[in-house]
Amino acid sequence: MSDLKGKVAVVTGASKGIGAAIAKRLSASGAAVVVNYSSSEEDADRVVADIKAISGKAFAVKGDVTKADEVRRLFAET
Repeated sequence: MSDLKGKVAVVTGASKGIGAAIAKRLSASGAAVVVNYSSSEEDADRVVADIKAISGKAFAVKGDVTKADEVRRLFAET
């Protein structure tokens, strides 16, 4: 993956599985990562902690991407 320093990545469904792996990989490539989750704050916080443990930048934002208002809020918080 190319150098992503100075970029921000919003990863939906990032609290588990493939989404979490993608968030961590983007962070390892230099991006600041928004870990989006819809139900498991604990899992999202764990992904954020994993990213921060390797000196990455990340924070979690709850939001259901099937709802337009929540998508707007997700990007406003980002």
